[in-house]
Parts: sequence; C-alpha cells; structure tokens
Amino acid sequence: MIRRLILAFDIILPPAPTPLRCVLPMLGIAAGLWLGSLSSCAPQQDEAVVVIVNGRPITLSEFEFRWSELSEATRARYEKEGGKRKFLDDLITRELLMQEARRQGLDQSQSIRERAQRFKEQLMLDELLKDKIKTKVEVAKEELEAYFAQHAHELLGPSKVQVSQMLLPNIYAAKDLKRQVESGGDFGKFAQRYSIDEKTKAKGGEVGPYRKGALAPEVDAVIPTLRPGMVSDPIKTDQGYYLVKVSPLDRETLQADQATRERLRQELLAEKRRRRLEEIVSELRARASIRMADAAGRVADDTDRPRSVGAP
Repeated sequence: MIRRLILAFDIILPPAPTPLRCVLPMLGIAAGLWLGSLSSCAPQQDEAVVVIVNGRPITLSEFEFRWSELSEATRARYEKEGGKRKFLDDLITRELLMQEARRQGLDQSQSIRERAQRFKEQLMLDELLKDKIKTKVEVAKEELEAYFAQHAHELLGPSKVQVSQMLLPNIYAAKDLKRQVESGGDFGKFAQRYSIDEKTKAKGGEVGPYRKGALAPEVDAVIPTLRPGMVSDPIKTDQGYYLVKVSPLDRETLQADQATRERLRQELLAEKRRRRLEEIVSELRARASIRMADAAGRVADDTDRPRSVGAP
C-alpha cells in the first residue's frame, strides 16, 4: 500500500524493500519539498475545501495541482482504478502518514534535513542543465543525415524496399529468366532452382530489407532505379550476372526502421549535450579559484592504496 502510494506521487523508492520507518522520511521530505508550501498554507476564506484530515484542510486547488503534477502513466492508472476519487483516498492516506511522521519528529531529523538539502541541490542542477543544455542543444538536419550515413548498416535504404536476387553464370541465362519472370514466372522458384548464390538460393533469393552497402556495389547502384514488382536487367559483376526484384516492405519493418532512426537521433543529441556540458564545466573551471586543501592528500591515498586481503 505504501509503495503504491509513493509511486502515485512519483517519489523514488530504494531498490530493496524498505521498512515503514525508512519510508516515512521519504514521504515527509521528498513529497514535502514538492508541495511543502501547499501543506503549510491555510486556505483562503472563499477557497473550496475538499476534505479535512485531523483539522488540516486539503483545498480543491491543492488537489487539482497535485493531480496535474502526476505523470501520464500514473494518471492513466488512476483513471482505470477509480479516477480522482481513488486519488483523493490516496491523498488522505498520504496526509495521515505525513501527520504521523511529524508527530514522531521526523521533520526535525538532521539526517533528513541533509538528504532534503541534497535533493534540493539536485533539483537546482537539473534546472541549470535544462536551461543551459537541454533547451539549447539541437541537432541540425545536416548533422543528423551525416550521422545516419555513419550508421547506414542499421537503417533501411532510401528506397525502403524488400530485395530478392538471383545470380546466374552468364548473360544468356539471366536474360532468359528475366523474360520468363516478366511473363508470369515465379522469381523465388527460379532463384531456388537456378541461382548460384548459395547465401540466398535456399530462401528463393530473398535478401531482406534493402540496406545500403549490404549488396554488391553494382547491384547497389541499380536498386534506387527499380519500382516495386520490377525485375532489373542483368547486372554484370565479378561473380556473374544478377537479376534483382524489389517489393514493398511491411508496416512493422518500416516502424522498426523509424524507431532505429529516433534512437540514433537521441544518441547524437545526447553526445552533443555531453560535449556542451564539458564546455560549460571547462569554462567554470577556467574562471574559478580551486586550491586543494590538506585533506586532499588523504583522498588520493585512499583511492591509490591497494586493498588488503583478509585471511580466509
């Protein structure tokens, strides 16, 4: 129940199961920092009150604010399990726990105050980086296209087609089979029977979704000129003569390619943000006065000293 309540307010739990006495500080501090001002302010005379818990009113505006602060996933879960009525019940439970935490004096705990300070500092850093990096680092179209070109082996080619091929020993066989396919013959069956390409022969010549650089250079050059259902003229290579046929890709393959492109875009964006952060830190260090104190030597000693191995 407690874990579910905390998740409802987007408060992070430790990875291992936590006793109630350890959860209460997080409820009192993490949530209190988030909405502490709301909890401590008395409602205005004309402000609607939703519920009063041991004398502490929860106003409609406070309720709506907390509801609006939920993540989309948490709000969706509430909407499936009773909506705002269920959320109000959890809000009451949270308030009872907060009051009990205060009654036990947890809001005066020095360790909690220190953790609250670290939490506040992290929020400040997040806001700083958001202002200086996240909202100001962008990926230009030219940069993205160049990055895609570096990862062309992961992406579909511009044609976005499925490729089948057969390799014939001479131009006469290639021309004859092209004519038979265009007259209604089955490309796949011909490939299984006549192709000398051992990698694709058993699969009826199927290569899979076209990716630039995966085929012979001579074949690569012809793919963009083909329309779905069309069979190429014989393509001369050192291995023999290729016949190539392309067909449309299924929706799942296209969606997977789009997902890969988005992943690569995020990778490039993250790399640019990392470089921007390094620039900011470098600028700050250049302007700063940093002087190692006496205890710095002990830090180095602790990290450099070999660890002793105890007796078995």
